[in-house]
Amino acid sequence: MPPIAAAANPFFESWTTPEGVPPFDRIAPEHFRDAYARALAEHEAEVTAIAADAAPPSFDNTIVALELSGRALERVGNAFHLLAGVHTNDALLEIEREIAPQIARHWNKIHTNMALFRRIDTLMREANRLGFDAEQKRVTERYHTSFRRSGAALNGEAKKRLAAIIERLAELGTAFSQNVLADEQAFTLRLGTEAELAGLPDFMREAMHAEARDRGLDGYAVTLSRSSVEPFLQFSDRRDLREKVFRGFIMRGDNGGATDNKALIAEMVRLRAERARLLGYADFAHYRLDDAMAKTPSAARQLLDTVWAPARSRALADRDAMQALIQEEGGNFKLEPWDWRYYAEKLRHRLCEFDEAAIKPYLDLDRMIEAAFYTAQRLFGLTFTRADVPVWHPDVKVWKVNGSDGNKIGLFFGDYFARSSKRSGAWMTSLRDQEKLSGDIRPLIVNVCNFVKAPDGEPTLLSFEDARTLFHEFGHALHGLLSSVTYPTISGTNVATDFVELPSQLYEHWLQQPDVLRRFARHYRTGEPMPEELLQRLIAARNFNKGFATVEYIACAAVDLDFHSLSQPQQIDSKQFEAASLSRIGMPDEIAMRHRPPHFAHIFAGGGYAAAYYSYMWSEVLDADAFAAFEEAGDIFDPATAKRLREAIFAAGGSQEPADAYKAFRGRLPSADALLRKRGFTDPAMVN
Repeated sequence: MPPIAAAANPFFESWTTPEGVPPFDRIAPEHFRDAYARALAEHEAEVTAIAADAAPPSFDNTIVALELSGRALERVGNAFHLLAGVHTNDALLEIEREIAPQIARHWNKIHTNMALFRRIDTLMREANRLGFDAEQKRVTERYHTSFRRSGAALNGEAKKRLAAIIERLAELGTAFSQNVLADEQAFTLRLGTEAELAGLPDFMREAMHAEARDRGLDGYAVTLSRSSVEPFLQFSDRRDLREKVFRGFIMRGDNGGATDNKALIAEMVRLRAERARLLGYADFAHYRLDDAMAKTPSAARQLLDTVWAPARSRALADRDAMQALIQEEGGNFKLEPWDWRYYAEKLRHRLCEFDEAAIKPYLDLDRMIEAAFYTAQRLFGLTFTRADVPVWHPDVKVWKVNGSDGNKIGLFFGDYFARSSKRSGAWMTSLRDQEKLSGDIRPLIVNVCNFVKAPDGEPTLLSFEDARTLFHEFGHALHGLLSSVTYPTISGTNVATDFVELPSQLYEHWLQQPDVLRRFARHYRTGEPMPEELLQRLIAARNFNKGFATVEYIACAAVDLDFHSLSQPQQIDSKQFEAASLSRIGMPDEIAMRHRPPHFAHIFAGGGYAAAYYSYMWSEVLDADAFAAFEEAGDIFDPATAKRLREAIFAAGGSQEPADAYKAFRGRLPSADALLRKRGFTDPAMVN
């Protein structure tokens, strides 16, 4: 972003851009400090007036007033947090460090305002007498729960200590995130000789050459983006280079010096445990899950334990088969984590006659986006047309989303490519949530990915895992786009953490359907569809290596719960704790956690999934059963099933308890059986 004079601050103007999109072409880092200062003061004044209202509390003068407050702060914050994640720079990083504790302090002051809590508490108790409808009751309950869990009812000293904890946690989460980003930016493996490129397919070489050029380097470059690391580990014949890339990847945040996160982890775990005790919970895990669908850590652990044993057994069988492959090739070494993907690819080719490199030419990014849109059209009647609105980077694409009757749904932004200014990973966020309280407000929804961009003029080719990620994040996007509620607090993805992954994980199922693949998996050069034989091998191989994938995931969820089940942690050595936790569950030496604690952004960079990383598997129980509803109907696009799905899950937001929402769609709650079938852990006859 070029420097722009701070005098003309876009945040102090009404935006006349199409659909009220932030004017990214005019927003500069120096605008944010003044914008935040004004927005924070404005919101504080609004909340003070609500709390001091002499009239008896009513839904309109308390809940509606709170829903309408803070609009300027929301506008500034949404733009800032997007830019800080997708196109940051030193100036934004500095502002992020400054603003995180201020925001935490601001919201803590609101959530511990006793006069305001008394008004909300009165409305909670009087909801039936006052004739609240279902949405009004739900919004009131969400406010009451939020204030109660934030310490509104605590005494003075406890409230003061809780405020200090929350503010410090905000500082630590920001530092954690920035440390990981710094380690990612500092690593580049440069390759130049044919020997160093041995085993790498042409599509990888082209992408790595483009990455090097973008970084001003000669030759080829491997970065620490997952979309760069995993295919390199899968295809590179150079074991020494695989080890170097693997260690760079797993050691993010664990390299000593200024960017090391281990001390931050220890402090965060201590502070979270103290926060939970102040609020009357045994530990942070109990605090966190009390407001989740699972309700208790034991329920979450029970699910993880149910899946762990068959997943570990499958992974160990694969390990033994790969070790035999090494010996067969004359290798005199033990399989290590940096070898797993390389030999798994060889084993898959042998057992399934399937080669990842053979399918990648058929998974063009643009066609996979079309496939995601096509699925949304078939299920929900949506159409997507390109839109010309301000964006934060030239790579960003925007689409207008309309319903089957032509009605406006919202805007969808896709920011798909990795770059040094972007944090790693993939996520969905919003620039504006859907609501009806302030009029017919349509959402502005963003998907962020980190695919390795192809050279200019060439299509970007995805691995099947990349394509799955694209469908996953688009499922989240649809959750935001299809929201149809009155109040912002319960809009879109504002649901329990262990329910929010249901729409995204459910949407992945359609990528694996032959009808979708036949239509969109076409060769990027010839346009020919994927050969039927290859397509069938792809579908048959979808559960290959599922033991590995499940083990690396459950290990993360188990370590997360272990950290946050400590009631009074003292001096924690996070590395030793990690090792002990993995030993407890019998983690195979040959498999690494998908996210080691020093770079586990889900739970430590802001803590959105702290004590809740199990949520992906909890939601998978739901998504496996939910897709079965379409299979039982005999049509993966069955209109009646899709209508129930839209109304009960995608459109309903957080307007009811997750269990009630799921039962409204399916008529019952599921068991873990559907998940075990989906992952291929129930068929003893399977060779893998």
